[in-house]
Amino acid sequence: MASIPTSSSTAASGSTQTYRGPFSIMTVLFFMWGFMTVFNDILIPRFKDAFTLDYYHAMFVQLAFFGAYFIGSLIYFVISAATGDPIAKIGYKNGVVIGLLISATGSALFWPAATKLSYPLFLGGLFVVGLGFAMLQIAANPYVTILGPERTASSRLNLAQAFNSVGTTVGPLIGGYLIFQYFAKTGAHGAESVKMPYLIFCIMFVILAGVFFVIRLPHVGEGDAKPGIGALKYPHVMLGVLAIFMYVGGEVSVGSAIINFLGQKSVAGMDPVEASKYVSLFWGGMLIGRFMGAVELSEMKKANKQIMLIVVPILCFLAFMLLRSWNSDQHQFDFAAGWAILKNYLPLLGLCWVLFQFGQALAGRTLLIFGSTIVILLAISMIQGGKLAMWCIVGIGLFTSIGWPNIFSLALDGMGVLKSQVSSLLVMAILGGALLPPMQGWIADHHGLQISFIVPLIAYAYVAFYGAIGHKVGRQAKLEA
Repeated sequence: MASIPTSSSTAASGSTQTYRGPFSIMTVLFFMWGFMTVFNDILIPRFKDAFTLDYYHAMFVQLAFFGAYFIGSLIYFVISAATGDPIAKIGYKNGVVIGLLISATGSALFWPAATKLSYPLFLGGLFVVGLGFAMLQIAANPYVTILGPERTASSRLNLAQAFNSVGTTVGPLIGGYLIFQYFAKTGAHGAESVKMPYLIFCIMFVILAGVFFVIRLPHVGEGDAKPGIGALKYPHVMLGVLAIFMYVGGEVSVGSAIINFLGQKSVAGMDPVEASKYVSLFWGGMLIGRFMGAVELSEMKKANKQIMLIVVPILCFLAFMLLRSWNSDQHQFDFAAGWAILKNYLPLLGLCWVLFQFGQALAGRTLLIFGSTIVILLAISMIQGGKLAMWCIVGIGLFTSIGWPNIFSLALDGMGVLKSQVSSLLVMAILGGALLPPMQGWIADHHGLQISFIVPLIAYAYVAFYGAIGHKVGRQAKLEA
């Protein structure tokens, strides 16, 4: 097997320079696309009612959005194979700017879609937003991994993804309020209630594009990649592509079904506004898990790690308590009500801490343990009903947290100048978020929503396999090449 071409990224990986300033700037980007991506979970029940859709057609929201990741990444890979890596030529910063402007264009399409009450036009807007996000993912993820030593790449990517989870945590709270309450009260019913939120997104993307255009970012890792399909030659990369496909598909399938799942009388019988708060807790679990993952996979001293692994979930839990205790009708905090809800989340936090101990700061081992835990939680939710099923589904966010950064960093490890091409393949695999939710929707329509969780269960079983074995396949040959 041919050796991997080297670039400035490999030099950076071996250095002790950490680039804290540029990394801090990139976390803003991770927050923003997390905040917007989770709005899809709000759009699904909104469009389902507004356009009288069944589960299958409502899940086309995810098909359009995540299908664009596949198309955009495929285009990038073809260009890379034919002419050389585009990001190696234009730079990571310009890749981010282009992605932001494309996303702004897609967000702007929501205005005419809402005016004409056109579901296909909404899907078209989401597709364009997804194209922009594909470019952002291809540029940002490998850039974060090379802003410091390669041995701590998983820790940095977990930390960056934690800020993504901050966005996905507050997104459902704000989105649920704006779309289901605020704009409904002001006369914007059904699909029209998404007009203003996406106009705001458009403006924010344009502003961010301007900021990234003028700031100075180091040109780390922009090597001179030759044309070709070198990334396809590495088995652990290809198995990683399938792992991302399964991971994203499983995560999106669960997140997309939460509001309707919690609305079932056999589970919790909640209305969409109340259920959307639990969507926030689902994504909030990813925030906690990723911050804990960043600590566990870092080079921090063992004693400090143990302290932080306790402090982080406690602080996050208190923040959730504060959010859930606020009574918007009475304009005051009701901590008793907040505790009554969130006390059921504490056992899940305790389990997460225990699992990190067994992970022993190894990305693959941790991925295996957490993936297997999700399989068990999904199996319980399919068999049981009531509060047990509810908390098993909501708690999945906590354990799926480290999936993306760990798979991504394991697949990118040691790939040198091929990092961006590998990244395009991994981002292409986000197609799982487009294909698996409609599959789950079809099963839900024909056999019931509860049994439909068999789709993410199978997906996470493969993720566990990649953590155990998949990321090692062919790696020895690669390292000796």
